[in-house]
Amino acid sequence: MNLYRTAFVVTIFSALEHCLGFLYRIILSRILGPEGLGVYQVSLTVFAVFLTITSSGLPITLSRIISKHRARGERRREQAATSAAILLTLFASVPVTLLLFLLKAPFSRVFSDPRCADLFYILILGLSFTSVYSILRGCFWGNKRFFVYSLVELIEEIVMIGVGVFLLLGLDTKVADIKLAALAVLISYLCSFTIALIYFFIRGGKLRSPRGEFLPLLKSSLPVTAMRTSSSLVNSFISVLFPMRLMAAGVSSAHAMSEYGIVYGMVMPVLMIPSTLIGSIALVLVPELSECYYKKELEKLSALVERALNATLLIAGILIPFFVVCGGDVGAMLYSNASSGRLISACALLLLPMSLTMISTSILNSLGCEKQTLLFFLCGAGAMLLCVWFLPKYLGSGALCVGMACDYTISAGCSLALLKKKTGGLGSWKYFLKLAAAVLPAIGLGYFVRAFLVTYFSHIPALALTIAVIGGAEILLFTALRLMDLKAIFARFFGRRRRSGKVS
Repeated sequence: MNLYRTAFVVTIFSALEHCLGFLYRIILSRILGPEGLGVYQVSLTVFAVFLTITSSGLPITLSRIISKHRARGERRREQAATSAAILLTLFASVPVTLLLFLLKAPFSRVFSDPRCADLFYILILGLSFTSVYSILRGCFWGNKRFFVYSLVELIEEIVMIGVGVFLLLGLDTKVADIKLAALAVLISYLCSFTIALIYFFIRGGKLRSPRGEFLPLLKSSLPVTAMRTSSSLVNSFISVLFPMRLMAAGVSSAHAMSEYGIVYGMVMPVLMIPSTLIGSIALVLVPELSECYYKKELEKLSALVERALNATLLIAGILIPFFVVCGGDVGAMLYSNASSGRLISACALLLLPMSLTMISTSILNSLGCEKQTLLFFLCGAGAMLLCVWFLPKYLGSGALCVGMACDYTISAGCSLALLKKKTGGLGSWKYFLKLAAAVLPAIGLGYFVRAFLVTYFSHIPALALTIAVIGGAEILLFTALRLMDLKAIFARFFGRRRRSGKVS
């Protein structure tokens, strides 16, 4: 399967996973409400800190090391590296879990709402299982087994949603709804771990002596782990700091938690839609980029990087007009919450730096630039924290959006500058200018059409027609400016080419 078809298959699985997750968020928002969703999100955010510490840097590092060993034909070292990664994550996750339960009473005081602690201690039971699963996923990634990688992720999402809906809607119980949502997450972790482990051994996976592999794994994974741990810590700190700063400005505790729930539980899932496609691009490209890097194929490396950046810009450019023009309607329709809609529309341009940060960080990590990406993240996170500290009094929940804009803009700018240095130059800025020339007219047309249609049609038909007009305008503008070639895209994914009188 070639690179394009592989990316297409991975994207289909990822899109299904994110669509199901997005649907589940809508269900949770309606069952739990903004306050309950905020409590659920805070507990997940704090749990993510410990999951990040115990495993986050290892999967991508393992995939890169496996790619290096594959390029050199060293099969035994691949298996030894996998064993070393599993042992490292167990050495971290098991003691952390035991220590957290021993210190349950003092640690629970970290949370401003005791319900958050109850959910956290349900989730932490799955820490070791999901940590080992992430290592197995890194093994599949490095061996380019993208189908099983994506399938198990999808199954985990389906199990979480199925169990969650059953517990929340179909089970007559006195247990609080939010605890049932956390229990569904735990069950999904156990399920994905079991499936991945069985597949690993069925497909001939072996665990060999990890001697000689611990140090390379630690050396490469620590900067990635530090960056992601810092990210999780910053998010956890914000989940505590932001409500406190709102309360200092005179807002009630319940309203402050609701504001946090709106941003991170409603707005961010919508803004993260491009991550489905961008994550698929990164998933497929990282092993290719690592092999090119270690084989010194710099020309191919540069071409792949520029192609990935252009594809990322295109994905963000396609979605921005829809979010700017129709964001308010989307928030009201999905969540029955006007504030979420206004924020979706206001934050639409955030898609650009957010998407570029996602892809450029993945590319740089595959090239061994983990320390630099950590530094870039810390600079962006510093700006984010300053915004959360000073701006809630003036902007309310908008302070989070401004903070994220500063964070992603700094990270994207620094990452692109380093990529330019690594590849000898990037031509994607020309693509960006052409994209802006297409996106801005599409936004203007969308505003005009929506204003006209809402005076003659009801809400749903007006929204549907506006979306159709924006979509049609984008196709015409993107094709005219040669930003995409629909025939070529269709041919790459579905077409068959004839070579020497034979169908390839």
